[in-house]
Amino acid sequence: MAERDTTITVELPDEAATIALAQRLAPAVRNGGVVYLRGELGAGKTTFARALLRTLGAGERIKSPTYSLLERYRTEGHDAFHLDLYRIAAAEELQWLGLDELRDPAAIVLIEWPERDEGALPAPDMEIVLEHAVPGRIARVFKSRKR
Repeated sequence: MAERDTTITVELPDEAATIALAQRLAPAVRNGGVVYLRGELGAGKTTFARALLRTLGAGERIKSPTYSLLERYRTEGHDAFHLDLYRIAAAEELQWLGLDELRDPAAIVLIEWPERDEGALPAPDMEIVLEHAVPGRIARVFKSRKR
């Protein structure tokens, strides 16, 4: 497991602030990287992921992987994968997702609910924890130090 250091804490009073944070962090994964998105239901994980993928050139139609579990995109010469593991009941279910492709260092990988099976997932380069707050949300961004 990767160690992590807090790099920033940001107040997100509205959706526009969440989108702005994604735009600000996009250069860190433009050429590949794994981002874990953590937080309760409705905390803004999918909003953040969509904004990040749009910023990286995935286009306007970015579907939520809530039911498909995995969506694949092409962004400025890189494969991008958006996973939502909320509905994973057992680690064995991840085997058919083709996780080997996610280990390509040039791939951009966004994983919502990584705690469902971190052992099968590539280590993160960045973790974003989104929390409900009044008003809006708070984001804590951790940059990982992979071992």
